[in-house]
Parts: sequence; C-alpha cells; structure tokens
Amino acid sequence: MVEKMKKYSFLIYHKAYDEFVESIRDAGVVHIVEKQKGIPEDAVDLRRQLHAVGVLKNTLHALQKRAAGVTSESEERISAEEVAAQYEQLKTAQDSLVATQQKLRKEIERIAVWGDFDGTLADKIKATGHELRFYSCRARDFKAGWRDDFNAIEIAAQGSMLWFVAVCPADMQNEPAAERAHLPAQSLSQLRRALQETQAEAQHVERQLNRLATAHVASLQEALRQANASIDLSKVRLHAETKAGDKLILLEGWVPLTKEPELLLTLERQQAWFEGKMPEKDDNSVPVLLRNNRFARLFEPIGELYDLPNYRELDLTPFFAPFFLLFFGLCLGDAGYGLLLLIAALALRRKMKPSMRPLLMLTACLGAATMVLGVVSGTFFGIPLPDMQWQWLASFKKIMLDSDRLFNLSLIIGGVQIVFAMVVKAVGRVRRYGWKYSLETWGWLLMILSAGGLVLMHKQWMPSPDMARYLCYIAVGAATICIFLLNTPGRNPLVNVGTGLWNSYNMATGLLGDLLSYIRLFALGISGSVMGLVFNRLAVSISGDIPVVSWIVMLLILLIGHSLNIFMSGLGALVHPMRLTFVEFYKNAGFEGGGKKYKPLGG
Repeated sequence: MVEKMKKYSFLIYHKAYDEFVESIRDAGVVHIVEKQKGIPEDAVDLRRQLHAVGVLKNTLHALQKRAAGVTSESEERISAEEVAAQYEQLKTAQDSLVATQQKLRKEIERIAVWGDFDGTLADKIKATGHELRFYSCRARDFKAGWRDDFNAIEIAAQGSMLWFVAVCPADMQNEPAAERAHLPAQSLSQLRRALQETQAEAQHVERQLNRLATAHVASLQEALRQANASIDLSKVRLHAETKAGDKLILLEGWVPLTKEPELLLTLERQQAWFEGKMPEKDDNSVPVLLRNNRFARLFEPIGELYDLPNYRELDLTPFFAPFFLLFFGLCLGDAGYGLLLLIAALALRRKMKPSMRPLLMLTACLGAATMVLGVVSGTFFGIPLPDMQWQWLASFKKIMLDSDRLFNLSLIIGGVQIVFAMVVKAVGRVRRYGWKYSLETWGWLLMILSAGGLVLMHKQWMPSPDMARYLCYIAVGAATICIFLLNTPGRNPLVNVGTGLWNSYNMATGLLGDLLSYIRLFALGISGSVMGLVFNRLAVSISGDIPVVSWIVMLLILLIGHSLNIFMSGLGALVHPMRLTFVEFYKNAGFEGGGKKYKPLGG
C-alpha cells in the first residue's frame, strides 16, 4: 500500500534557519519539496560540492578495493582533499609507468632476435668505410647469393621468418629484397635495465597507494558522510523561499502520517511556525512510500525496476507478488534447480550484509516456488520423474502434469491474472473517482465471465440449467449497457456508443494477445527441462567405460551442462515474468505510475 502523506509548511527566522534544518535532518522524516527557487550563489556552491563529493567517492571506491576492509590510523593526519590529491598524483604516475613498461616490452620483443648488440661495433665498422644493415624476410625468400653480394650473415630464424645482417660499403646503393630494420639507440641490455628500473618504480608507487588506502579509508568515509550532509543542507537552502525582505524563510516538506509524531516532537524544541495539511487533489509533488507486509515487501525492488505508483493509485506489489512466484517456478520448471536456489540463498543470507538479505530471502522464496512447480512439471535436474519407478514417488505422480496439461495450465493462469487485474482496476477506480467511473470495467468483467460461462455450458464442461443460462444472458445485457452507454459519465450517449465500439475492438484484440503471451510460461519450462535431459544423456553416452575416468568425465559434463542451463533458464525465468507483470498485468490493472520515491532529509 501507499503510505498516506501530510504536507508541512515551516516559516523560520533567517538566523535560526541552519539550526532548524539540522534538527529536521536529525529527525530524518521530512521529504523536502523541490522548488528550485534558491539564489544563484547556492546553486553554484551546490555544483562545487557535488563535484568534490564525486572526487571523494571515486577515491574512496578505489582505495577500499586496495584496503580490502583493513584500515589503520595514519601517523600523519591530512585532509580528505589532500588524500584525493595524493591518490590522483600517484595514479597518474602509475598509469605513466604502465605505458612506459608496455613501450619497453615492445622494443625488447622487437630487437630480441638480434641479441645484445653493441653499438660501438657499428661505429668501428663505419670507420672502415662499411656499415651494418639489418634485414628480415621469409626464410624461403632468402637468396644464397646475398652472402657474397652483401656479406649477409643469418642471425636468427623463427618459424617462417629469418633475420640477417649485411656488411656493405657505406656508398652501396643496392640492397637485398628484404625488409630493413632500424635498431633503437639503446642496446637490449640497456632496455632490459630500463624496464627493471621502471618496474621497481611502479612497485614503489603501488606500495604508496596501498599505504594510502590502509591509512585513510576511514577518514575518507567520514569526510564523505560530512560532505553529503552539507549537500543536503545546500539542497534545502536551494528549495527554500525568502519572505519579508529575506528575514523569513519558507520551507515545505512531506511527512508520512505514521512518522508525524516524530516530527512534532522535534518541532516542540524549535522556534518556528509550522502548519500541516493533507495533500490536495491536483498536487503532483506528493512522494511515495510503500508499506507492505513482510512477504510483499520482498517484491518491491522488482516493482521499482519499472516505476513507482503515483500517490493516488493502488500499489500493485502485493497483487502481483504471488503470480510472480508462480511464473518463476513454471519458467524454471525444475525441482532440483529450485532446491539449489533455496539452499544457496539460505546459506548466504547469514554471511551477507543486512541490505542484501531481503534479496536473498526473495531468492529463497523463488527457489521454494520452483521446487513445488518443478514437482508439478515432473522434472528434477533434468530427470523426468513420471518415468521413474521409485516407490516413494508414486504419491507425487498424481499432481504431475504432462505437456498438454501444462500448456492449458499456462493459459488458465493467464486468464485468471488478467481477470484479477481488471478487478483491481475497477476497485481502484471506485476508490479514486466513485462507482460511476468504474462501470465500464465492471461491465467488461461481467462480459468476460458470462461469455466464458456460456462457452463452458456449450462445451458441456459444466451443468447448464436454464436458470444459469438466463442469468448469463442477463449479465451479458447488463455488461453491454455498461460498456456502450455508461463508459464515460456525463457525455452524450452517441459519443459513448462510439467510444464503446472503439474500446471493444481494442479489448478484443488486446485480450487475445495478452492471453497468448502466457504461453511463454509453458515454453520456457519445457525448454529448460529438455536441455537438462539432453545434458544427462550426453554425460552418460560420451563418458565411456574407463574406471574412474568415466565418472570424472560424466560429472564434468553434468556440472558444466546444468550450470549453463540454470543460468540461461534462470535468466529467462526472471525476465519473462517481469514482462508479464509489467505489460499484461499492469496494463489491465490500469497502472499509471510516475510516483516519486520518498527520500527524507537525513534518512
């Protein structure tokens, strides 16, 4: 459900403003109304603070990785800005050293074939009127005559390539048909020595970075906390209005009704005028705070992936949560995979930080649902349970469904959710606008249920006494009146008829498409089961009959195959239920969205 909000207006004397904001920040219950009416200097200062916080966050994130959760007190107390500056300087030096190392390694790799060549030897040869020339070519292209014509000497050969040196007169114009190489000014030993020196310098920089991390992570965290608090105050200042010649400051904010006593307790100690009132119908600034039971609360992050409801509509989280469990279990469709999810989530729940525990609890619920639906689908780690002649399994086979019945079950579940969504839509309209604005939706519900009853009677799938048949006819007639004459109260009846015809076309085509979308529940479950069975048979067929080795090969194939299947099937089992929820269910439930999340100052 969406928590009820109350709007508070505060009028504060300008000298007591900072103290007042500090008090409501400590209370942590007021969501400040964003008006963007602050003075330009406030906006400039806020941008500067946001930039500084960004630098601190990046520095802290990088140093936390190095510190690995181990912090120590620094002997030298320096500010967070100095820490960030030192980190940036060391990081720049480290990047430069890495680039230098890469360049030296490429040079060493390029001239390594020539060996540790002494440059003074080339100078001595030049004094005799000759020069050394370095070449490379494919081994098959090397000509034996080059040894006489150019005094060619083979130096090295690797694969199909050959490197050689030619001792030629300095004025000789002819050259062998090979690629000429140019040696660097430094020898191979000099380059290697330079690389070692660069590596030693890089290690020194790395030690400095690690020392910076272990010494200053705690101080950076505290500085970041204080900077964020300062930003909160700047934002509040920016959204405030000045009155009475800048002597008074007007501030507005939203408070949940359940947290109003906390605010009033804080206001008793402050010298400020305040007034609280319920939101007006056309006020779009009301933030949204969801408040659900422990089960539905687990699914709030899923709903927030799409959008929050606006303040005046129903929160659909508790309504789609049971269906989401059912959809996930059908899509994954393997009791063994569900058991793994359940065990992994419960095992990790105690080791993870508190903020992650709700997600792990959600994973455990999804795993439990998959176990139940996996038994209904008759699959355990790709093993078709209906084919197994295990005595203890006999009682469970009664609830196992074949592929035809799973297909029908998917369509039935889809129809139930669509009808349920329309009920939610009708109830929501009654709450927001009144009964007369919900008659069209109730009419469509009557039409669908009555038409379904008549079809079932015609198929003789349900008894059809005359009284029941006539009741269905009456319901269809009442639904027709609601759909074509009462769809828009207060409008011309002829316009309502035209609107009803257009809505009927959209409803007929839309409902059919929506219903067929639920076939994916059957298709994904079957595909995952088939892939699990394929990996099982593949492991048995190609493992061979060599003792011990065959078992190792079989286990490797099963481990890799089922891991891939769990990943791919799990991804589909998460994405497609979301699609059914956000498209089919939300659309038929009349979801509008556009809500802004409740974010209290200091909360």
